Amino acid sequence: MNVLTTLAADNQPAGDESPEALVARLASAGRAAQRVLARLTDVRKAEALRAAAGMLRAAERDILEANAQDIAAAEAKGLTGAMLDRLRLDAGRLAGIADAVEQVAGLPDPVGEVISKSERPNGLQLSRVRIPIGLIGIIYESRPNVTADAAALCLRSGNAVLLRGGSEALQSNRAILAAMVAGLEQAGVPAAAVQLVPTQDRAAVGAMLTATGLIDMIVPRGGKSLVARVQADARVPVLAHLDGICHTYVHASADPEMARRIALNAKLRRTGICGSMETLLLDTQFPASAQVVKALADAGCELRGDSRAQALDPRVLPAGDEDWDTEYLDAVLSVAVVDGLEAAMDHVAAHSSHHTDAIVAADPAAAERFLAEVDSAIVMVNASSQFADGAEFGLGAEIGIATGRLHARGPVALEGLTTYKWLVRGTGQERP
Repeated sequence: MNVLTTLAADNQPAGDESPEALVARLASAGRAAQRVLARLTDVRKAEALRAAAGMLRAAERDILEANAQDIAAAEAKGLTGAMLDRLRLDAGRLAGIADAVEQVAGLPDPVGEVISKSERPNGLQLSRVRIPIGLIGIIYESRPNVTADAAALCLRSGNAVLLRGGSEALQSNRAILAAMVAGLEQAGVPAAAVQLVPTQDRAAVGAMLTATGLIDMIVPRGGKSLVARVQADARVPVLAHLDGICHTYVHASADPEMARRIALNAKLRRTGICGSMETLLLDTQFPASAQVVKALADAGCELRGDSRAQALDPRVLPAGDEDWDTEYLDAVLSVAVVDGLEAAMDHVAAHSSHHTDAIVAADPAAAERFLAEVDSAIVMVNASSQFADGAEFGLGAEIGIATGRLHARGPVALEGLTTYKWLVRGTGQERP
């Protein structure tokens, strides 16, 4: 397959074309492609995504070679192990990316869903119907799987997408997108429905953020500094979360073995994902706190705790004030001992980023209070916070985890990429 070598040349800035002009050109092409998408049937969109998944599998060698180039460059730059883990692809992970695209193809199409219907006393018939948002801009860093997930979710929901990936995954992103576009074009989807901004010039990000009237929504996925910049500078609506400061509170009633297993999984399964536990709260009445802390330390996790947590194990280092507000994305964990459910929820309220917070408890009343009173996008009982993922929620994939209160919250998948319009049907009514 030779399409992988063509994407780098496609859509390159023309001559001395400014970032603003480049983004405007790509966005205009994307908006035109979105009008084509709006006419495609559910079946056609699903077929296109299955074809894209097939091309991802067919291009495995090329994609992994491209990823190896990115990994080598990242290692030379001294990226952390967690960042390398986010970036790295192998045959299994690539197969998972293709599978996720196919899963999105199999999901119900939200476009055209009738949300509500009513009839007014004057005979007017009103309905609210889901429609695509339009052209979505996605700005992300070192996760090449976002390229495929975003393309699949946007296309399935009838949106065009303009992607701006990070320099760390440049070659991987180009290879993944080229494979997907080859499959989409085979199924009659215009290539401009899914585009990658071809320059790493940071001014292109600014151009996307101010492309009012061209880009309908921006979704940032990356570190705190990226998301903060997007939220500060955007003139386009933004759907975002800052960081994943996720807590797990072990209640006094928790089963000790369950608490140990959940703590290990929530922190160490994959430390570099946004659903990784960053703070462990241990109830002062929980009888097996020392065993949980020992298991984490024995597994190689660096622990930073308050004075009571330090008393549980000599390997617990003293925590500073900043530790309670840090997303480590590494095998580092802050640990505090708290005086009951109320104190645990107070700590979460003070330090959570409202992404995902969990309680381990056998007491159903405590669990229900935690569910009701903790104000996060995802709240869990007796489960690892690493389940905070669109695929695990049965959504096929996700654009990201939204932690705000408007439009969408939690894993943003197909429904979160739609809006609605009112349809009004009359028989000649005039307003008195």
